[in-house]
Amino acid sequence: MKTESSEDVTRILVVGGGYVGMYTALRLQRKLKQELRQGTVEVIVVDPEPYMTYQPFLPEAAAGSISPRHVVVPLRRVLPQCKVVIGEVTAIDHEDRRATITTLAAEETGDGAIEVAYDELVLAPGSVSRALPVPGLADVGIGFKTVEEAIGLRNHVLGQLDIASSTRDPAVRDAALTFVFVGGGYAGVEALAELEDMARYAVRYYHNIQPEDMKWILVEATNRILPEVGPEMGRYAVRELRARNIDVRLETRLDSCEKHVAQLSDGSRFPARTLVWTAGVKPHPILAATKLPLNGHGRLLCTPALQVDGVEHAWSAGDAAAVPDLTAEPPAGPDQPRALCAPNAQHAVRQSKVLAENLAAAVRGGPIVDYAHSYAGSVASLGLHKGVAHVYGRKLKGYPAWFMHRVYHLSRVPTFNRKARVLAEWTLAGLFKREIVSLGSLENPRAEFELAAGTGRHNEAS
Repeated sequence: MKTESSEDVTRILVVGGGYVGMYTALRLQRKLKQELRQGTVEVIVVDPEPYMTYQPFLPEAAAGSISPRHVVVPLRRVLPQCKVVIGEVTAIDHEDRRATITTLAAEETGDGAIEVAYDELVLAPGSVSRALPVPGLADVGIGFKTVEEAIGLRNHVLGQLDIASSTRDPAVRDAALTFVFVGGGYAGVEALAELEDMARYAVRYYHNIQPEDMKWILVEATNRILPEVGPEMGRYAVRELRARNIDVRLETRLDSCEKHVAQLSDGSRFPARTLVWTAGVKPHPILAATKLPLNGHGRLLCTPALQVDGVEHAWSAGDAAAVPDLTAEPPAGPDQPRALCAPNAQHAVRQSKVLAENLAAAVRGGPIVDYAHSYAGSVASLGLHKGVAHVYGRKLKGYPAWFMHRVYHLSRVPTFNRKARVLAEWTLAGLFKREIVSLGSLENPRAEFELAAGTGRHNEAS
Protein backbone atom coordinates (compact mmCIF):
# COMPACT_ATOMS: atom_id res chain seq x y z
CA MET A 1 0.00 0.00 0.00
CA LYS A 2 1.33 3.43 -0.90
CA THR A 3 0.60 6.79 0.63
CA GLU A 4 1.31 9.59 -1.83
CA SER A 5 2.39 13.06 -0.78
CA SER A 6 0.25 15.94 -1.98
CA GLU A 7 1.76 19.14 -3.34
CA ASP A 8 -0.55 21.09 -1.04
CA VAL A 9 0.53 19.20 2.11
CA THR A 10 3.97 19.23 3.70
CA ARG A 11 4.41 15.80 5.24
CA ILE A 12 6.86 15.42 8.13
CA LEU A 13 7.85 11.84 8.92
CA VAL A 14 9.22 11.25 12.43
CA VAL A 15 10.92 7.87 12.75
CA GLY A 16 10.88 6.93 16.44
CA GLY A 17 8.63 7.82 19.35
CA GLY A 18 11.23 8.08 22.10
CA TYR A 19 12.70 11.22 23.66
CA VAL A 20 13.52 12.99 20.40
CA GLY A 21 10.60 11.69 18.36
CA MET A 22 7.88 12.39 20.90
CA TYR A 23 9.23 15.75 22.09
CA THR A 24 9.82 16.93 18.51
CA ALA A 25 6.28 16.00 17.49
CA LEU A 26 4.90 17.57 20.67
CA ARG A 27 6.69 20.83 19.90
CA LEU A 28 5.61 20.76 16.25
CA GLN A 29 1.99 20.50 17.39
CA ARG A 30 2.39 23.82 19.14
CA LYS A 31 4.54 25.61 16.58
CA LEU A 32 2.52 24.48 13.54
CA LYS A 33 -0.91 24.49 15.18
CA GLN A 34 -2.52 26.59 12.47
CA GLU A 35 -1.00 24.59 9.60
CA LEU A 36 -2.02 21.28 11.19
CA ARG A 37 -5.57 22.55 11.69
CA GLN A 38 -5.78 23.76 8.08
CA GLY A 39 -4.34 20.51 6.75
CA THR A 40 -1.34 22.09 5.00
CA VAL A 41 1.08 20.19 7.27
CA GLU A 42 0.91 16.57 8.36
CA VAL A 43 3.09 14.97 11.04
CA ILE A 44 3.44 11.18 11.04
CA VAL A 45 5.14 9.46 13.99
CA VAL A 46 6.24 5.84 13.50
CA ASP A 47 7.31 3.61 16.37
CA PRO A 48 7.02 -0.13 17.14
CA GLU A 49 5.37 0.71 20.49
CA PRO A 50 2.33 2.96 21.12
CA TYR A 51 4.13 4.72 23.95
CA MET A 52 7.29 6.56 24.92
CA THR A 53 9.27 5.03 27.80
CA TYR A 54 10.80 7.38 30.36
CA GLN A 55 13.88 5.22 30.92
CA PRO A 56 15.27 6.95 34.06
CA PHE A 57 12.25 5.57 35.93
CA LEU A 58 12.84 1.95 34.87
CA PRO A 59 14.92 1.08 37.98
CA GLU A 60 12.17 2.40 40.26
CA ALA A 61 9.55 0.51 38.27
CA ALA A 62 11.62 -2.65 38.69
CA ALA A 63 11.84 -2.01 42.44
CA GLY A 64 8.09 -1.42 42.68
CA SER A 65 8.32 2.27 43.64
CA ILE A 66 6.41 3.31 40.49
CA SER A 67 3.68 1.47 38.59
CA PRO A 68 4.78 0.35 35.10
CA ARG A 69 1.94 2.24 33.39
CA HIS A 70 3.27 5.52 34.85
CA VAL A 71 6.71 5.00 33.30
CA VAL A 72 5.28 5.18 29.79
CA VAL A 73 3.53 8.01 27.94
CA PRO A 74 0.81 7.06 25.39
CA LEU A 75 1.74 8.62 22.06
CA ARG A 76 -1.81 8.96 20.77
CA ARG A 77 -2.89 10.79 23.91
CA VAL A 78 -0.13 13.41 23.89
CA LEU A 79 0.00 13.75 20.08
CA PRO A 80 -3.65 14.18 19.06
CA GLN A 81 -2.75 16.38 16.07
CA CYS A 82 -0.28 13.84 14.68
CA LYS A 83 -0.82 10.54 12.91
CA VAL A 84 0.69 7.77 15.03
CA VAL A 85 1.61 4.59 13.15
CA ILE A 86 2.56 1.54 15.18
CA GLY A 87 5.11 -0.22 13.04
CA GLU A 88 8.75 -0.39 12.13
CA VAL A 89 10.52 1.51 9.38
CA THR A 90 12.44 -1.11 7.41
CA ALA A 91 13.79 1.00 4.53
CA ILE A 92 14.25 4.67 3.66
CA ASP A 93 14.89 6.03 0.17
CA HIS A 94 15.68 9.66 0.88
CA GLU A 95 16.42 10.51 -2.74
CA ASP A 96 12.83 9.57 -3.60
CA ARG A 97 11.55 10.70 -0.15
CA ARG A 98 9.86 7.39 0.65
CA ALA A 99 9.87 5.14 3.70
CA THR A 100 8.75 1.53 3.95
CA ILE A 101 6.89 0.66 7.14
CA THR A 102 5.95 -2.80 8.36
CA THR A 103 2.86 -2.66 10.59
CA LEU A 104 1.13 -5.26 12.74
CA ALA A 105 -1.76 -5.39 10.27
CA ALA A 106 0.61 -6.02 7.37
CA GLU A 107 2.12 -8.97 9.24
CA GLU A 108 -1.34 -10.43 9.96
CA THR A 109 -2.93 -9.94 6.56
CA GLY A 110 0.13 -10.43 4.37
CA ASP A 111 -0.76 -7.33 2.34
CA GLY A 112 2.81 -6.12 2.48
CA ALA A 113 4.35 -3.03 4.00
CA ILE A 114 3.11 0.55 3.82
CA GLU A 115 5.09 2.95 1.67
CA VAL A 116 4.88 6.53 2.90
CA ALA A 117 6.03 9.58 0.95
CA TYR A 118 7.37 12.52 2.95
CA ASP A 119 8.82 15.99 2.52
CA GLU A 120 10.84 16.30 5.73
CA LEU A 121 12.46 13.39 7.59
CA VAL A 122 13.29 13.27 11.30
CA LEU A 123 15.39 10.22 12.15
CA ALA A 124 15.16 9.43 15.87
CA PRO A 125 14.98 5.63 16.17
CA GLY A 126 17.13 5.65 19.32
CA SER A 127 19.54 2.87 20.13
CA VAL A 128 19.53 -0.87 20.79
CA SER A 129 21.46 -2.98 23.28
CA ARG A 130 25.02 -3.76 22.26
CA ALA A 131 25.36 -7.50 22.80
CA LEU A 132 28.91 -8.85 22.55
CA PRO A 133 29.70 -12.39 21.37
CA VAL A 134 29.97 -13.77 24.91
CA PRO A 135 29.24 -17.52 25.01
CA GLY A 136 25.81 -18.12 26.54
CA LEU A 137 24.82 -14.44 26.70
CA ALA A 138 22.09 -14.72 24.07
CA ASP A 139 20.54 -17.62 25.98
CA VAL A 140 20.48 -16.32 29.56
CA GLY A 141 21.07 -12.56 29.42
CA ILE A 142 18.39 -10.06 30.46
CA GLY A 143 18.38 -6.52 29.05
CA PHE A 144 17.23 -3.34 30.77
CA LYS A 145 16.01 -0.88 28.14
CA THR A 146 12.24 -1.41 28.13
CA VAL A 147 9.49 -1.40 30.73
CA GLU A 148 8.75 -5.03 29.87
CA GLU A 149 12.34 -5.97 30.70
CA ALA A 150 12.22 -4.00 33.96
CA ILE A 151 9.04 -5.69 35.19
CA GLY A 152 10.21 -9.05 33.93
CA LEU A 153 13.43 -8.62 35.90
CA ARG A 154 11.51 -7.71 39.05
CA ASN A 155 9.36 -10.83 38.72
CA HIS A 156 12.47 -12.89 37.99
CA VAL A 157 14.36 -11.68 41.09
CA LEU A 158 11.39 -12.35 43.38
CA GLY A 159 10.93 -15.72 41.69
CA GLN A 160 14.55 -16.62 42.48
CA LEU A 161 13.90 -15.88 46.15
CA ASP A 162 10.97 -18.29 46.01
CA ILE A 163 13.17 -20.96 44.41
CA ALA A 164 15.91 -20.49 47.02
CA SER A 165 13.38 -20.66 49.83
CA SER A 166 11.81 -23.90 48.62
CA THR A 167 14.84 -26.01 47.64
CA ARG A 168 17.11 -28.22 49.71
CA ASP A 169 19.77 -28.36 47.01
CA PRO A 170 22.58 -25.95 48.07
CA ALA A 171 23.83 -25.55 44.48
CA VAL A 172 20.40 -24.49 43.21
CA ARG A 173 19.96 -22.19 46.21
CA ASP A 174 23.32 -20.46 45.69
CA ALA A 175 22.68 -19.98 41.97
CA ALA A 176 19.20 -18.58 42.66
CA LEU A 177 20.59 -16.08 45.19
CA THR A 178 23.42 -14.85 42.93
CA PHE A 179 22.67 -11.82 40.75
CA VAL A 180 25.25 -10.63 38.20
CA PHE A 181 24.97 -7.22 36.49
CA VAL A 182 27.35 -6.37 33.64
CA GLY A 183 27.90 -2.66 32.94
CA GLY A 184 28.68 0.17 35.35
CA GLY A 185 26.76 2.96 33.65
CA TYR A 186 23.46 4.47 34.76
CA ALA A 187 21.31 1.51 33.76
CA GLY A 188 23.45 -1.15 35.41
CA VAL A 189 24.21 0.66 38.66
CA GLU A 190 20.71 2.02 39.25
CA ALA A 191 19.03 -1.27 38.35
CA LEU A 192 21.31 -3.25 40.65
CA ALA A 193 21.02 -0.75 43.52
CA GLU A 194 17.22 -0.52 43.37
CA LEU A 195 16.69 -4.28 43.02
CA GLU A 196 19.15 -5.09 45.81
CA ASP A 197 17.30 -2.62 48.01
CA MET A 198 13.99 -4.31 47.15
CA ALA A 199 15.33 -7.85 47.64
CA ARG A 200 16.92 -6.93 50.97
CA TYR A 201 13.51 -5.71 52.12
CA ALA A 202 11.70 -8.75 50.67
CA VAL A 203 13.80 -11.42 52.42
CA ARG A 204 12.50 -10.32 55.82
CA TYR A 205 9.35 -12.22 54.85
CA TYR A 206 11.29 -15.42 54.06
CA HIS A 207 11.95 -17.60 57.11
CA ASN A 208 15.06 -19.25 55.66
CA ILE A 209 16.78 -16.46 53.69
CA GLN A 210 18.98 -13.75 55.20
CA PRO A 211 20.25 -10.64 53.35
CA GLU A 212 23.83 -11.91 53.61
CA ASP A 213 22.82 -15.09 51.76
CA MET A 214 22.42 -13.10 48.55
CA LYS A 215 25.35 -12.29 46.24
CA TRP A 216 25.10 -9.14 44.13
CA ILE A 217 27.94 -8.67 41.66
CA LEU A 218 28.61 -5.66 39.42
CA VAL A 219 31.07 -6.24 36.57
CA GLU A 220 32.61 -3.23 34.82
CA ALA A 221 35.32 -3.40 32.14
CA THR A 222 36.80 0.05 32.93
CA ASN A 223 38.33 1.34 36.18
CA ARG A 224 35.27 3.37 37.28
CA ILE A 225 31.49 3.35 37.40
CA LEU A 226 29.06 6.20 36.66
CA PRO A 227 31.60 8.25 34.67
CA GLU A 228 28.99 10.99 34.14
CA VAL A 229 29.07 12.04 37.82
CA GLY A 230 32.85 12.42 37.89
CA PRO A 231 35.70 10.41 39.41
CA GLU A 232 35.12 11.47 43.04
CA MET A 233 31.41 10.64 43.05
CA GLY A 234 32.13 7.45 41.13
CA ARG A 235 34.52 6.32 43.86
CA TYR A 236 31.93 7.21 46.49
CA ALA A 237 29.34 5.10 44.65
CA VAL A 238 31.74 2.12 44.68
CA ARG A 239 32.30 2.54 48.44
CA GLU A 240 28.57 2.85 49.06
CA LEU A 241 27.77 -0.30 47.08
CA ARG A 242 30.55 -2.32 48.68
CA ALA A 243 29.36 -1.22 52.12
CA ARG A 244 26.08 -2.96 51.26
CA ASN A 245 28.01 -6.19 50.55
CA ILE A 246 27.74 -5.71 46.78
CA ASP A 247 30.76 -7.12 44.98
CA VAL A 248 31.96 -4.41 42.57
CA ARG A 249 34.58 -5.72 40.14
CA LEU A 250 36.34 -3.03 38.11
CA GLU A 251 38.55 -3.69 35.07
CA THR A 252 36.82 -7.05 34.73
CA ARG A 253 34.90 -8.56 31.82
CA LEU A 254 32.34 -11.32 31.44
CA ASP A 255 34.02 -14.09 29.45
CA SER A 256 31.21 -16.68 29.48
CA CYS A 257 27.83 -17.39 31.02
CA GLU A 258 27.07 -20.85 29.71
CA LYS A 259 25.01 -23.30 31.78
CA HIS A 260 24.14 -20.56 34.30
CA VAL A 261 27.78 -20.07 35.32
CA ALA A 262 29.26 -16.57 35.03
CA GLN A 263 32.96 -16.80 34.15
CA LEU A 264 34.84 -13.50 34.66
CA SER A 265 38.14 -12.37 33.18
CA ASP A 266 39.79 -12.38 36.63
CA GLY A 267 39.22 -16.13 36.86
CA SER A 268 36.19 -16.01 39.14
CA ARG A 269 33.24 -18.34 38.53
CA PHE A 270 29.76 -17.75 39.90
CA PRO A 271 26.84 -20.16 39.44
CA ALA A 272 24.05 -17.62 38.78
CA ARG A 273 20.51 -17.86 37.49
CA THR A 274 20.35 -14.08 36.90
CA LEU A 275 22.58 -12.16 34.48
CA VAL A 276 21.60 -8.62 33.54
CA TRP A 277 23.40 -7.09 30.53
CA THR A 278 23.63 -3.28 30.46
CA ALA A 279 27.08 -2.95 28.86
CA GLY A 280 26.34 -0.21 26.40
CA VAL A 281 24.15 0.50 23.38
CA LYS A 282 24.65 0.94 19.65
CA PRO A 283 22.78 2.98 16.99
CA HIS A 284 19.60 1.50 15.56
CA PRO A 285 20.27 -0.72 12.49
CA ILE A 286 17.92 1.37 10.31
CA LEU A 287 20.55 4.12 10.16
CA ALA A 288 22.94 1.92 8.21
CA ALA A 289 20.19 1.19 5.67
CA THR A 290 19.47 4.85 4.86
CA LYS A 291 22.62 5.60 2.81
CA LEU A 292 22.93 8.82 4.81
CA PRO A 293 26.40 9.90 6.09
CA LEU A 294 27.48 8.13 9.29
CA ASN A 295 30.47 8.55 11.59
CA GLY A 296 32.74 5.73 12.73
CA HIS A 297 30.31 4.72 15.50
CA GLY A 298 27.33 4.40 13.15
CA ARG A 299 25.63 7.67 14.15
CA LEU A 300 24.35 10.22 11.62
CA LEU A 301 26.73 13.06 10.90
CA CYS A 302 24.81 16.23 11.76
CA THR A 303 25.39 19.96 11.73
CA PRO A 304 24.92 22.05 14.91
CA ALA A 305 21.46 22.96 13.48
CA LEU A 306 20.57 19.22 13.72
CA GLN A 307 20.39 18.73 9.96
CA VAL A 308 22.04 15.64 8.48
CA ASP A 309 25.34 16.95 7.13
CA GLY A 310 25.18 17.63 3.42
CA VAL A 311 21.62 16.31 3.03
CA GLU A 312 18.57 18.47 2.56
CA HIS A 313 15.25 17.81 4.35
CA ALA A 314 16.79 15.27 6.76
CA TRP A 315 17.12 15.94 10.50
CA SER A 316 18.24 13.99 13.54
CA ALA A 317 19.08 14.26 17.24
CA GLY A 318 19.65 12.15 20.34
CA ASP A 319 21.25 8.70 20.23
CA ALA A 320 21.10 8.54 16.44
CA ALA A 321 22.95 11.80 15.80
CA ALA A 322 26.58 12.89 16.06
CA VAL A 323 26.02 16.57 16.87
CA PRO A 324 29.00 18.92 17.41
CA ASP A 325 29.14 20.31 20.95
CA LEU A 326 29.49 24.07 20.49
CA THR A 327 30.02 24.60 24.24
CA ALA A 328 33.08 22.31 24.39
CA GLU A 329 36.66 23.49 23.97
CA PRO A 330 37.58 23.83 20.29
CA PRO A 331 39.96 21.17 18.92
CA ALA A 332 43.67 21.79 19.33
CA GLY A 333 44.39 21.40 15.64
CA PRO A 334 42.49 22.01 12.39
CA ASP A 335 42.57 18.31 11.52
CA GLN A 336 41.10 17.17 14.83
CA PRO A 337 37.33 16.63 15.07
CA ARG A 338 35.18 18.74 17.34
CA ALA A 339 33.76 17.16 20.49
CA LEU A 340 30.27 15.71 20.14
CA CYS A 341 27.24 16.02 22.38
CA ALA A 342 26.86 12.99 24.63
CA PRO A 343 24.02 10.68 23.52
CA ASN A 344 22.01 11.06 26.72
CA ALA A 345 18.50 12.15 27.71
CA GLN A 346 19.61 15.62 28.82
CA HIS A 347 20.82 16.54 25.33
CA ALA A 348 18.06 14.60 23.55
CA VAL A 349 15.22 16.54 25.20
CA ARG A 350 16.85 19.91 24.56
CA GLN A 351 17.88 19.00 21.01
CA SER A 352 14.32 17.99 20.18
CA LYS A 353 13.13 21.49 21.06
CA VAL A 354 15.67 23.14 18.74
CA LEU A 355 14.99 20.54 16.05
CA ALA A 356 11.25 21.27 16.13
CA GLU A 357 11.89 25.02 16.04
CA ASN A 358 14.20 24.67 13.05
CA LEU A 359 11.84 22.30 11.28
CA ALA A 360 8.95 24.71 11.76
CA ALA A 361 11.14 27.53 10.47
CA ALA A 362 12.06 25.44 7.41
CA VAL A 363 8.38 24.78 6.68
CA ARG A 364 7.49 28.46 7.05
CA GLY A 365 10.63 29.80 5.40
CA GLY A 366 12.29 31.27 8.50
CA PRO A 367 15.89 31.15 9.81
CA ILE A 368 17.28 28.14 11.66
CA VAL A 369 19.56 28.21 14.71
CA ASP A 370 22.34 26.05 16.09
CA TYR A 371 22.02 23.83 19.15
CA ALA A 372 24.26 24.76 22.06
CA HIS A 373 23.82 23.50 25.60
CA SER A 374 26.43 23.29 28.32
CA TYR A 375 26.16 19.98 30.16
CA ALA A 376 24.48 20.66 33.51
CA GLY A 377 25.64 17.49 35.26
CA SER A 378 24.21 14.15 36.30
CA VAL A 379 22.28 12.50 39.10
CA ALA A 380 22.03 8.80 39.93
CA SER A 381 20.04 6.78 42.43
CA LEU A 382 21.70 4.07 44.53
CA GLY A 383 18.48 2.80 46.04
CA LEU A 384 15.92 4.28 48.41
CA HIS A 385 17.25 7.47 50.07
CA LYS A 386 20.72 6.96 48.55
CA GLY A 387 22.32 8.60 45.52
CA VAL A 388 25.13 10.64 43.95
CA ALA A 389 24.98 13.88 41.98
CA HIS A 390 27.35 16.27 40.24
CA VAL A 391 25.29 19.24 39.06
CA TYR A 392 26.61 22.66 38.02
CA GLY A 393 29.92 21.87 39.73
CA ARG A 394 28.31 20.91 43.05
CA LYS A 395 28.76 17.39 44.40
CA LEU A 396 26.06 15.77 46.48
CA LYS A 397 25.71 12.31 47.96
CA GLY A 398 23.33 10.34 50.12
CA TYR A 399 19.83 11.64 50.77
CA PRO A 400 20.29 15.12 49.17
CA ALA A 401 21.49 13.51 45.92
CA TRP A 402 18.63 10.99 45.97
CA PHE A 403 16.11 13.81 46.55
CA MET A 404 17.60 15.84 43.69
CA HIS A 405 17.40 12.74 41.47
CA ARG A 406 13.67 12.45 42.12
CA VAL A 407 12.95 16.16 41.77
CA TYR A 408 14.87 16.42 38.51
CA HIS A 409 13.23 13.45 36.84
CA LEU A 410 9.78 14.40 38.12
CA SER A 411 10.24 17.77 36.40
CA ARG A 412 11.32 16.06 33.17
CA VAL A 413 8.76 13.29 32.82
CA PRO A 414 6.24 14.37 30.14
CA THR A 415 2.69 15.55 30.90
CA PHE A 416 1.19 16.87 34.12
CA ASN A 417 -0.87 13.69 34.35
CA ARG A 418 2.29 11.56 34.70
CA LYS A 419 3.92 13.98 37.13
CA ALA A 420 0.88 13.89 39.43
CA ARG A 421 0.57 10.10 39.34
CA VAL A 422 4.27 9.52 40.02
CA LEU A 423 4.25 12.03 42.89
CA ALA A 424 1.17 10.36 44.38
CA GLU A 425 2.84 6.94 44.20
CA TRP A 426 5.98 8.23 45.90
CA THR A 427 3.86 9.80 48.64
CA LEU A 428 1.91 6.60 49.25
CA ALA A 429 5.12 4.54 49.18
CA GLY A 430 6.42 6.68 52.03
CA LEU A 431 3.35 5.91 54.12
CA PHE A 432 2.96 2.19 53.48
CA LYS A 433 5.20 -0.87 53.16
CA ARG A 434 6.71 -2.02 49.88
CA GLU A 435 4.84 -4.45 47.67
CA ILE A 436 6.92 -7.57 47.07
CA VAL A 437 4.53 -9.61 44.94
CA SER A 438 5.85 -11.35 41.84
CA LEU A 439 3.42 -11.42 38.92
CA GLY A 440 5.47 -13.62 36.64
CA SER A 441 2.32 -15.24 35.26
CA LEU A 442 1.62 -12.00 33.40
CA GLU A 443 4.33 -13.01 30.95
CA ASN A 444 2.36 -16.14 30.02
CA PRO A 445 -1.33 -15.25 30.53
CA ARG A 446 -2.69 -18.31 28.70
CA ALA A 447 -0.83 -20.83 30.88
CA GLU A 448 -3.73 -21.46 33.25
CA PHE A 449 -6.25 -21.88 30.45
CA GLU A 450 -3.91 -24.20 28.56
CA LEU A 451 -3.64 -26.31 31.71
CA ALA A 452 -7.43 -26.46 32.01
CA ALA A 453 -7.69 -27.43 28.35
CA GLY A 454 -5.15 -30.18 28.80
CA THR A 455 -2.59 -28.61 26.46
CA GLY A 456 -0.26 -26.99 28.99
CA ARG A 457 1.24 -27.25 32.45
CA HIS A 458 1.90 -25.02 35.42
CA ASN A 459 4.86 -22.66 35.28
CA GLU A 460 6.35 -24.43 38.30
CA ALA A 461 6.64 -27.62 36.26
CA SER A 462 8.33 -25.95 33.29
